[in-house]
Amino acid sequence: MENTTLPNSNRSENKPSISDYLYVLFKWKKFIIINLFIVILITVVVVLIVPKSYKATATIMIPPDSQSGLSGLGGLSSFLGGKSSFAALGSKIFGMGGASEDVIMGIVNSRSTLTKIIEKFNLIDYYEIDDNNIDKAIKAFSNDFSADVNEFEMIEISIINKDPEVSADIANYIVKLVDSLNVDINIERAKNSRIFIEKRYKQNVEDLKIAEDSLYNFQRKFGIVVVPEQLEVTVKAAAEIEAELIKKEMASYFAKEIYGDNSPQYLGILAEINLLKKKVNELKNSTNLGESSNILYPFKEMPDIALGYLRAYREVEIQQSILEIVLPMYEQAKVEEQKSMPTLITIDKAVPPQLKHGPKRVVIVIGVFFLTSFFLIPFVFFGEKAFNREKFGNPLQAMHNTFMQRIVKFYRIKF
Repeated sequence: MENTTLPNSNRSENKPSISDYLYVLFKWKKFIIINLFIVILITVVVVLIVPKSYKATATIMIPPDSQSGLSGLGGLSSFLGGKSSFAALGSKIFGMGGASEDVIMGIVNSRSTLTKIIEKFNLIDYYEIDDNNIDKAIKAFSNDFSADVNEFEMIEISIINKDPEVSADIANYIVKLVDSLNVDINIERAKNSRIFIEKRYKQNVEDLKIAEDSLYNFQRKFGIVVVPEQLEVTVKAAAEIEAELIKKEMASYFAKEIYGDNSPQYLGILAEINLLKKKVNELKNSTNLGESSNILYPFKEMPDIALGYLRAYREVEIQQSILEIVLPMYEQAKVEEQKSMPTLITIDKAVPPQLKHGPKRVVIVIGVFFLTSFFLIPFVFFGEKAFNREKFGNPLQAMHNTFMQRIVKFYRIKF
């Protein structure tokens, strides 16, 4: 029984406990405290030497869609009535009107914008770039510059600088610069849209003139003014003639029975019947009826006349409808091209900050304290193990043991 429990008791005795770890830290306390003190002292000196920085922020908002686009036409929208929806559609298609967050953010972070800011405020000297490398200046400035959309869908532009006045000036300058560039982009885009729509408008005017001339020539050729009504008159006239023809045929039958085949009464009615038949035949088959009448048209030509008229009339209506769509878009494009009004609303203008943004000295000191402790404590345990090693498996372990003995001697650590 003793032989089976003895090894277990030896293993439990050899296993280090928490008190063993605490004792190691206690032995090396002088080493830990001295090094912590030195590192913290250096950190405090450094953070006191590092100049203060100030952060200024400007807040801008993109105007709602109701304040741009078609509403900029004023009375034209109400004048156009329902057609104004087509103009609004045109403003969306051709990109006229207000900006978007993506466009503004793209302009803010563009190389041209950053270059103008660096040149305006001589930031190459501020960042002490000796070779005047603009790429280095942009990289350095990007660390002190931010543009983000906040929870209220507004854009905040922040600048960090050693001078609070300069930080505010740069932030406000960015707002003006971005707005100016966005106005230029909108004007250029509106100009391109206007040129495109203007070509389509002129083409539509020409097509409408051709369609109107075609309808006019067709009306002159056939004497047509309004096809449905005039063809209706022809049909009614033919119906009346055929009804009269039936009456005369019935009268001729009775006249023949009463007066005979050679009687004047029968022959007179028969002559009327022949005349009515001739007129019916002319209405149905003659091609010369239109030359003697501007109202009656032969049935044979009615489909061709109706089809030709409807095609000419339809083309006029199509071109007129296109004109009603293109004209408001063309007028809007001309107005947009001339607009130079601001596209951004400044909610908060940047003011020189009174409180410093950095360095956060307390946070830095505490962070360095914990970081140093994180490295010192494991170093102490490894050093304790290396100092107590009696056998060395390789020269590196021997060097480690010698190094730790010197540290123990230097810091006068007692074992």
